[in-house]
Amino acid sequence: MTPATLICILFTAGILFYVFYLPGTLQLGPRKTRLAYLAERKEAVYENLRDLNFEYKAGKFPAADYQAMKTSLEEEAASLLAEIAKLEQAAMLASAQTNPRAKKGASI
Repeated sequence: MTPATLICILFTAGILFYVFYLPGTLQLGPRKTRLAYLAERKEAVYENLRDLNFEYKAGKFPAADYQAMKTSLEEEAASLLAEIAKLEQAAMLASAQTNPRAKKGASI
């Protein structure tokens, strides 16, 4: 085994270690709740609707395609809003059941 081959093997081993090494602790981002995910998705759908409207007015889409995409995005937005409302209502009911004083204080 020549010194050049040994250097290549050590270099390759070092690169493989560097690429595939996982540290003991991984730094993960914050965990998202379903409600936070839905709120982000709602904002994305609204932005897509604004972009679609702008591009249609700029003449980039025919009327038929515009209507189809607009209807699709509006239906998605409606389903997101319905699920958000359902989750918020469930959260309010759960907090009212765990803390009955909060319910009395809210009506005063």
